[in-house]
Amino acid sequence: MHLRSVLQSYGFVFFFVVVRYAHGDLSYSVQEELKRGSVIGNIAKDLGLEVGRLSARKARVDMEGNDRQYIGINLRSGDLVVAERIDREEHCGEKPSCVLKFELLLENPLELHRLSLQVQDVNDNAPIFPKDTVKLEIRESADKGARYRINAAHDADIGKNSVESYILEQNPHFVFSIQTTSAGSRYGELVLDKELDREEQQEMKLLLTAVDGGSPQRSGTVVIHVIVLDANDNAPVFTEAVYTATLPENSPMKTPVTTVRASDADEGVNGEVTYEISRISDKSRNLFSLDEKTGEISVSGDIDYEEGPRYEVFVEAKDGYGLSSEAKVIIDITDVNDNAPVIHLKSLTNPIPENVSPGTEVGIINVQDRDSESNRQVRCSIQQGAPFKLVPSIKNYYSLVTTGQLDRELVSDYNITITATDEGSPPLSSSKSVQLSVADINDNPPVFEDQSYSAYVSENNKPGSTLCSVTARDPDWRQNGTVIYSVLPGEVNGAPVSSYVSVNGDTGVIHAVRSFDYEQLMSFKVQVMARDNGSPPLSSNVTVSVFVSDVNDNSPQILYPAPEGNSFMTELVPKAAHGGSLVSKVIAVDADSGQNAWLSYEIVKSTDPGLFTIGVHSGEIRTQRDISESDSMKQNLIVAVKDNGQPSLSATCSMYLLISDNLAEVPELKDISYDEKNSKLTSYLIIALVSVSTFFLTFIIIILGVRFCRRRKPRLLFDGAVAIPSAYLPPNYADVDSTGTLRSAYNYDAYLTTGSRTSDFKFVTSYNDNTLPADQTLRKSPSDFADVFGDSDGSPEVGTI
Repeated sequence: MHLRSVLQSYGFVFFFVVVRYAHGDLSYSVQEELKRGSVIGNIAKDLGLEVGRLSARKARVDMEGNDRQYIGINLRSGDLVVAERIDREEHCGEKPSCVLKFELLLENPLELHRLSLQVQDVNDNAPIFPKDTVKLEIRESADKGARYRINAAHDADIGKNSVESYILEQNPHFVFSIQTTSAGSRYGELVLDKELDREEQQEMKLLLTAVDGGSPQRSGTVVIHVIVLDANDNAPVFTEAVYTATLPENSPMKTPVTTVRASDADEGVNGEVTYEISRISDKSRNLFSLDEKTGEISVSGDIDYEEGPRYEVFVEAKDGYGLSSEAKVIIDITDVNDNAPVIHLKSLTNPIPENVSPGTEVGIINVQDRDSESNRQVRCSIQQGAPFKLVPSIKNYYSLVTTGQLDRELVSDYNITITATDEGSPPLSSSKSVQLSVADINDNPPVFEDQSYSAYVSENNKPGSTLCSVTARDPDWRQNGTVIYSVLPGEVNGAPVSSYVSVNGDTGVIHAVRSFDYEQLMSFKVQVMARDNGSPPLSSNVTVSVFVSDVNDNSPQILYPAPEGNSFMTELVPKAAHGGSLVSKVIAVDADSGQNAWLSYEIVKSTDPGLFTIGVHSGEIRTQRDISESDSMKQNLIVAVKDNGQPSLSATCSMYLLISDNLAEVPELKDISYDEKNSKLTSYLIIALVSVSTFFLTFIIIILGVRFCRRRKPRLLFDGAVAIPSAYLPPNYADVDSTGTLRSAYNYDAYLTTGSRTSDFKFVTSYNDNTLPADQTLRKSPSDFADVFGDSDGSPEVGTI
């Protein structure tokens, strides 16, 4: 007793016994009413599990058929502890053995262990009598030894903690005795030990105390009020000692359950029997009612099989003067399929990586049905169309696994509906929606909208101008779908491609880094890479072709005759030239292309406007008519060459022609030069006056010179034809639609014959029918006449065109 007091002062007493069965179940024993946190046992040690793995495997304990958590697991130590107050009387009532069933669930891999918890009773309930006062009417004629039934006190505890003894208050007439019925229930009897004398004492009150055997002891009392009457020697007798009845759950109010009947052999008031419930559990008190006259028991509350499958009611039959007897009524409740299955989501992996392999477990489902037998058999299914399925696992557990490859770019979220249906009649079902998200993996490279891109830009563009824009799409999410553009390393004309173009890394807009020149670079290609921001990053490339379009930014360049200021060329035209004869040709080129290089020729000024004409596109200078004696020997032509660009650019040159058949007739060439800059009318008048004077003096000098030359008999030696050097034609210049350059059909040779006294010029024919005969014309630069006319002002060149 001293040891019990010490343990009670600390607030709780617990112990545990571990029993390992062949199938791996564990059994523990624990006292009720332990404080929260009290250790029941070490589950990790008992099952041979690593303590550190309990948390990783999400260890938890669930009670079968109950959502409340009465025990839990300390994941750090592996101890099985009390999580909530455990009341043995609440779970087991008066059952001698109270075993609670639990399930220990471990994940990864899924593992289930069954736990049995034997709840030991403690003395936490005091004995209670059905009534505070028991009224007995006893005739004074009662014999010594007469017995009067007293309903026993009820103690919710069991074993030694239940009612152990009764103590009756000291009195001269009665003693108390305990009796046991054939059904095993106990009751008390008040035994008359000494006859009553109504005239001496009409009534008395005796205090009866019921004491249990717990530590510390608890007790309850009842007052026995004895009224002395005349004799009533027969107590009511039930037709049966134990009544049984079957009642479907959810029976409506006032549904009859059963009827108890008792008879009394006495007559009159002594034989009138009334009924009352003498003993019933607190849970059943509001469920049933008893008609005190007829003995009919009916439903007065909500009957639920899941709350209690069986009830026991003790009914007392009492005659008019206090004699009574007791019968037991057992009511069995039959199950009705009134509970739909309940789906519990025990575990869920969310979000799910889109690269998980088919058959991966992503969730654990537990289905419970509170009904019994076939009403609790459950089938679980999942909606069609989703790449998931339910795989039955342990008992009522299902694994939610993938059935196919997931792709976030096709479906990013799944709303899965799980349906559980029992096998009752009619069947009941319930559903639960599970929202699953698919986590993105960088599995898609950026894809350009076009397979290739073309950019067109006019030459002489401004640096920084926009060429074009490339766009790539990446269906991945967030940083995996963020596209960054860059130009791949390369060379254009031997220079890094980055010195020509750049790309905006965010927008894909391509800009020109420099100004382009069509004449140097007509087109080039750039490789642009689109890379996402994933890990590792994925990329794709696209080719951007940049085409530079020509702008009319180059004026025509005259190759022949040489531009003024460098040298000037002189053509000799025979006096016998007919109309349409080819005299010379202006050769020009334009560095531009297309219509910007289409050249046209025009004589803008000439000594005799009606004598010569020029081909608009060929540049060939021809006579318009036959040359007459009245035509001036010196003919000066100003030729303008224009391209076809917008706006048009042009260049001019001077062509000097000498009409003569004899070299002796050739005047000083340096006097033929024409100052193009003095184009105003005043300048012309001055030049005209000077020219007349000069012509007169020149004529005198020529006559004197001719006579002097004839006396000396000069001999001019020429070894063949003198060709115009190819330097007049810059490299890479090509004929553009027969405009701006000399056609290959023409080939001119200028030369002087040797041994000719008159030193005639010989003109070689071209391949054109309108060309003068070869012996009638000669193109000669002033330097060729140095020995005849003296020093020349220019540095002439002669050549073959």
